[in-house]
Amino acid sequence: MRKAGRIIAAVSGVLVALLVYVYLTLPDVRPLRTTNPAVTAFMELRAREARARGRTPRHVQHWVSYARISPDLKRAVLVAEDSAFWQHEGIDIDQIRESLEANLEKGRRVRGASTITQQLAKNLYLSPSRNPVRKLRELLITRRLEAELTKRRILELYLNVIEWGDGVYGAEAAARVYFHKAALELGPEEAALLAGAIRSPRRLNPAHPSPGLVRIQRLILERMGAVTPPPPESSAVGGPGSP
Repeated sequence: MRKAGRIIAAVSGVLVALLVYVYLTLPDVRPLRTTNPAVTAFMELRAREARARGRTPRHVQHWVSYARISPDLKRAVLVAEDSAFWQHEGIDIDQIRESLEANLEKGRRVRGASTITQQLAKNLYLSPSRNPVRKLRELLITRRLEAELTKRRILELYLNVIEWGDGVYGAEAAARVYFHKAALELGPEEAALLAGAIRSPRRLNPAHPSPGLVRIQRLILERMGAVTPPPPESSAVGGPGSP
């Protein structure tokens, strides 16, 4: 019994030390209130992958404010990725439950449950590994983002950093690359194609949509009226590539 007690105490001590370490090494997200990140952990990962294949990394990105992104694109992305974004505090319990039920029913992973804030946390700071420590860091960073930033700022950051093709990052770059127009000028059809491509951005091409992407586009268009982004607010935030 004493030996078992010592083992439990040792394990508990290790877990406490791990939690303290994770907490103390969390990034400070407060600068994101007014500063756009020059690069993200995900962009750095893609650059390393390109160099490993002997290629020069491609990086196309043009920062724009929340007000300069089409309301149709905001609406389409919310429908496709996180319809409860304006209601939850970073973690969507209902979505997690529905995801677990869908995955259990199919016997494999067919649906994710990450909110936009969780996706932003992973994109900005984390590796793509699925170990428990990384997941814990993701959840804690998500809570920090929600506590320190407005919802509009979180969505603005997300729409400026997510991958939309090989070396294409953010809504403005995607709009220019695929449709030769500004992100503010995107209509609902184009917005739904871009939103549908987020899950597999290097396989799905919004300019030349596959039948599967067209089906996703139709579903998003059907649901877009149910989610409305708030009106734009002025933004004084500048950043790399800002027009």
